[in-house]
Amino acid sequence: MDNIFYKVVGVMSGTSLDGLDLAYCHFSINSGKWDFKLLKSKSVSYSTEWEYNLKNSVNISSEQLLELDAHYGKWLGEQINDFINDDKLEVDFIASHGHTVFHQPQKGFTNQIGSGQEIAFKTQTNVVCDFRKKDVALGGQGAPLVPIGDQELFGHYLACLNLGGIANVSFNKDGERVAFDIGMANMLLNHLANQLDKAYDASGLIARSGTIDKPLLDQLNSLSYFKQPFPKSLGYEWFLSDVLPLMDASNVSVADQLATVVEHEAIQIGEVLEDNLSNAGEILITGGGALNDFLVERISFYTPNHLKVIIPDKSIIDFKEAIIFAFMGVLKMRNEVNCLKSVTGARQNSSGGEIFQPN
Repeated sequence: MDNIFYKVVGVMSGTSLDGLDLAYCHFSINSGKWDFKLLKSKSVSYSTEWEYNLKNSVNISSEQLLELDAHYGKWLGEQINDFINDDKLEVDFIASHGHTVFHQPQKGFTNQIGSGQEIAFKTQTNVVCDFRKKDVALGGQGAPLVPIGDQELFGHYLACLNLGGIANVSFNKDGERVAFDIGMANMLLNHLANQLDKAYDASGLIARSGTIDKPLLDQLNSLSYFKQPFPKSLGYEWFLSDVLPLMDASNVSVADQLATVVEHEAIQIGEVLEDNLSNAGEILITGGGALNDFLVERISFYTPNHLKVIIPDKSIIDFKEAIIFAFMGVLKMRNEVNCLKSVTGARQNSSGGEIFQPN
């Protein structure tokens, strides 16, 4: 079924709460090879109210969470409508990741809010969402999901490293795609910057001005998660239970905490690259952290010499995840595999996602 063409809006909200990403993409397949074009993109900042509601969603009752799911879905539909209508885009369907509230695959559940049915009603367009639940039901981690896109759309890189709220990596190993969450990235860095009334540490300038605190660095590097074998994944709950207490107990300045965290994240990323990638090649870095010059410098410092760090065009940095969730929607619509058992540890590959129709 070659030479088929799909026009899709991909929608992504990351754990760092740095905004809603919208990507309008065209996908085509020729002789079994996928290609894509990013034709329009937009990032919508969350209002103070929405940022609070999403961040606090782990603490509310089940009834309040259901209400938030519906309201957030309506809000997503409004943002998508504005995005589509501004340029009268032709759209086949929408693929929305939603916003992750709970992610505990070890207990058999994951939850992303942003009702697909509400989005479908608002936009009068078919919607694919809830990409993670099927994989978790099959015994998988339900994360990371972007490796299918890394493999099919960005496969000319040796590995893809994404620095969003959480740092994750994907690469081929023994003929299969593997991927896992390495640790915190912008979730922790932004949390610290917030204490200085900043949304984030632009270019890592505050971190660069700080001094590494060795005791805190050792505590962060000693967290048990880093010793676990992959497949493995992280959620906001781990940040609250394992990471935040260490930061709260630290008596050094925010600048020193930022410097320490950057060093910690770079060390963990460097160790993963060293342990898993013996061939020479390029490492593609995307996500908001790719714009943090100091973080990228420290990652480059710890990256083995046979590997070259590549920072792509800013549109790919900012919207790669939204592009890939749009692509995952295409695969779901074709009833093709979009969740890889080699990545998540599930019992089998699957075509994840639920399809919601406007009528």
